[in-house]
Amino acid sequence: MIRAGVIGHPVAHSKSPRIHGYWLNQFKIEGTYTAIDIAPDQLAGQVRRLVDEGFTGFNVTLPYKQTIMNLCDSIDQTALQIGAVNTVMIRNGKLFGTNTDAFGFIENLTAATIGARFHCATIVGAGGAARAVIYALRSHGVENLIVTNRTRGHAEDIARHFGDIEVVNWDERHDALSECDLVVNTTSLGMTRKPSLDLPLAALAPTATVCDIVYAPLMTGLLVAASARGNRIVTGIGMLLHQARPGFAAWFGREPAVTPELETLVLS
Repeated sequence: MIRAGVIGHPVAHSKSPRIHGYWLNQFKIEGTYTAIDIAPDQLAGQVRRLVDEGFTGFNVTLPYKQTIMNLCDSIDQTALQIGAVNTVMIRNGKLFGTNTDAFGFIENLTAATIGARFHCATIVGAGGAARAVIYALRSHGVENLIVTNRTRGHAEDIARHFGDIEVVNWDERHDALSECDLVVNTTSLGMTRKPSLDLPLAALAPTATVCDIVYAPLMTGLLVAASARGNRIVTGIGMLLHQARPGFAAWFGREPAVTPELETLVLS
């Protein structure tokens, strides 16, 4: 039996078992995918246990996306550039880390916008998700990138890491929208039980696309406001679903697809 899972703390809220369980059932694969809660002081020991028990790999969620890098035997360039690992393959007792968030983001964006090309993007936020989005956009030819964040220093860290990125003060964030044809919220603002994102859209061109990586709720306040003024919108659920595909393919040997049925299952 092929075994995989997701590690984190806490991890009971993870949608990953539902996603991978759907594909396991669809392909009739004899395998399991489980959520594994690991206390911070037990990470190294519990990861070794997964290796010893014959796991073929696992996903990584908060708070271990950075610390797991210290336990990997090798890390690919995507994860190194983003600065986090969310997917681990186990081969002959060795851990190989990668990051599929950038893949998930660009696959979702491409599917939702039917391959539209963007020239300038404003990224709201400066955390790990912002790094994945910037890596994805840079890799797909978006030339001009603007980052705005409540703490300017974090945005400047990202600009230094990737290079050639404009940093805009938080109190001037609305002005940055006038230059772009894509806006991406990478923060948790607007998520259920979180404060809303205060981002006036008056300066945004009506032809611009607005994307929010938050998927609970699916229609965030930002997306509702953008839709009301006629902007094309991209919800966050697709990023979650698409980022799971490379891991499933590596662990279980089948190429899964994102379907409306899967999206409905995960959102239910």
